[in-house]
Amino acid sequence: MSSKSSTGASPDSEAEDERPDFWRDDLPTLILAVAVALVVRTFLFQTFYVPSSSMFPTLLIGDHVFVNKFVYGPKLPGASWRFPGMRSPERGEVVVFQFARGPQSGIYPPDVKPDYPTDNFVKRLVGMPGDRVAYRNGQLVLNGEPAPIERTGQVFIDERGVERDVLIETLGECRHIVLDDPLDPGIDMRERTIEEGRYLFMGDNRDNSHDGRKAGTVRLVDLSGPAGLNYWSWDWNDSWFALLNPLTWVDNLTNRMRWNRMGQTVRCLEPGEEPRL
Repeated sequence: MSSKSSTGASPDSEAEDERPDFWRDDLPTLILAVAVALVVRTFLFQTFYVPSSSMFPTLLIGDHVFVNKFVYGPKLPGASWRFPGMRSPERGEVVVFQFARGPQSGIYPPDVKPDYPTDNFVKRLVGMPGDRVAYRNGQLVLNGEPAPIERTGQVFIDERGVERDVLIETLGECRHIVLDDPLDPGIDMRERTIEEGRYLFMGDNRDNSHDGRKAGTVRLVDLSGPAGLNYWSWDWNDSWFALLNPLTWVDNLTNRMRWNRMGQTVRCLEPGEEPRL
């Protein structure tokens, strides 16, 4: 005759004890994963989708880039200060920052209109604290000197079919592409001195950019960080629901995906490097 188990536990109860328990086994892991994601999003990197043509041809509509948040120093959401960073912003780099949005699509520095909601923008840093900056007849003027411009002879055709001349502008150590519409006089700006602790941004598509020439300057605390890796790029303006249609899949992979842009970094041109559109 076999003896009974000393614990008195049945095989069924032992099997129940071995079953996964979500609250005990999975929930702590899920909480940790969410916490790590929030820390990365807040202090290290954020993703940014390019929604407009203001940075053509450096950034196209549908580009998705990583923003390096710890370069200038991360900040807590809603805080008016930031932790120490690796370095200060540099003239010529492409930066994601915040403007406040008002009625009739008006944009303002967030500290000027603190009651308005803010939105992320991406532009090129052209004016540093203490600079005297003007924009006249399609040319940037820094501290009384016109920024050097090279004509490439190339033409960029935008999403509306408008042809724009491709130029190379030099800002300090940074050579980069800008666009000029020969039929559009552009947006001029009288000379202004950039206040301490503030920065002025302009889009590379100079005749089609809503930027600091009208909106003004922003504080360091309103800068998220420099744009880095372009990790995803596609020409898609339809809804996400339309992606469920299998008839669109081949077109998305062959015609809409910009495979050649994925993995590129947002950077200045090397000395002597010609722009590739």
